[in-house]
Amino acid sequence: MQIYLAVTPGEYQEAAKYNRAFAHVAYRIGPGSTLLRQNLLLQTKGGLLSISDREAPEISDAQALCAAVLRECGRRGYTGALLDFERPAREDRVLFAQQLGRLLSTSRRTLYVPESYAHAVTTSIPLICTALSGGSFTERLRDAAALRGSAAKLALDVQRLRMDFRLPARTGEGTPLSAEELHRLMERESPAVFFSQELCARYFTYSRGGDTHFVLFDDADTLNQKLKVGASLGFSAAFLMWPEIRDLAGTLNLSR
Repeated sequence: MQIYLAVTPGEYQEAAKYNRAFAHVAYRIGPGSTLLRQNLLLQTKGGLLSISDREAPEISDAQALCAAVLRECGRRGYTGALLDFERPAREDRVLFAQQLGRLLSTSRRTLYVPESYAHAVTTSIPLICTALSGGSFTERLRDAAALRGSAAKLALDVQRLRMDFRLPARTGEGTPLSAEELHRLMERESPAVFFSQELCARYFTYSRGGDTHFVLFDDADTLNQKLKVGASLGFSAAFLMWPEIRDLAGTLNLSR
């Protein structure tokens, strides 16, 4: 299983001490369906081109944008592209992803897409999020593989879980915690921490104002375990955001 670190140009040199495969978070969709690029180091070669749609306009000319992506892949020696799309799938994004997937496949490159694009873009590899708050992590991956036909046609989106749930959490949604908030909470509560085999995450409980809280979080051990499960099931790749795992980089097994 290939492990990619998603890095901005400013993070590249630090992250390169720990890994050799990168998704370069340096591209976004601009006005007129243009491909905008941050300043990259001249020696940046290989890995993946990562495109954001944050605050992006409608893609009115998918063909032009696809052509720009293919040119940049050729110029930088990228082996494919990652669509880091945060907005819900909509027609212009889907049409662009479909066209780009076909073109990259023809040139023997790979397109990685959010899971919400899986059914629409059959020539792509969807990313399956690892941050679960319920159910079974292993079964979640197995079910996704069964739907896609093979785990080799999927990748892991390894998101570092830090979530506080006020019980009963009927919606399954909690309050995200920053690294600092989790640290302060654990210092204040000094909780007994346990490992959930089903969720592949650490957890603890505490009480405040008459309410019981359930906190789920990842550390180096749980992230390594999630990578191990993904690799054992045959997932083709895994993606980790460098800012999320910077403090753990020396203890993560980034070679699979």
